[in-house]
Amino acid sequence: MLVGILSDSHGRSLLVRKALALFDSLGASYVIHCGDVGGEPVFDELVGRACTFVWGNCDVPTAGLLEYLNSVGLPLPSATPAILSLDGARLAVLHGHEPQFARATSDLHVDYLLHGHTHVRRDERVGGMRVINPGALHRASPKTVATLDLRTDELRFHEIKT
Repeated sequence: MLVGILSDSHGRSLLVRKALALFDSLGASYVIHCGDVGGEPVFDELVGRACTFVWGNCDVPTAGLLEYLNSVGLPLPSATPAILSLDGARLAVLHGHEPQFARATSDLHVDYLLHGHTHVRRDERVGGMRVINPGALHRASPKTVATLDLRTDELRFHEIKT
C-alpha cells in the first residue's frame, strides 16, 4: 500500500491539490496530513479520500469547523496520537508540538511515527521505529511531501512546485 504524507499546508489549498494529484498519479491509496491543515479550503481537497489528519498548533477546531467536517464526512481526530493499522503496519501520527511528542519514540510501539511542525523533512530510524516528517507546503524551501510504500518500506520525498 502506498501512502501519501503531507503536513503544514497552512491553508495552501492549491499546493495541496498539486500534492494530491501527484499521490494519485503514483497510486497512493491513503493520505495522511500531519497537521497545520489551515481550514476548509484544504479540507475540501481531502473530501472523498481515505485519509487521516491530526490537529496542528495553528489549527483551531471551532464548532463551525467541526460541523463542516462532519457534514462532508471527514473523520475527526479521535485521539492524540492518531494510531493507524494499514497493510500490516502500525503508524502513529502527531503534529509535533504536543507535550507527548518528546517521548513518542520511547512510549509508542509502532513501525512508523509521522509528524510535521518543523517544516523540515526527516527520515530517521530510532530503535525499530522509522520517524518521518514529509516537510511542508508553507514556509519551506523546497516545498515537499512524501510517499511511503508500506510493503517495501520505501520512502520518497517529492517537491511540489509553486
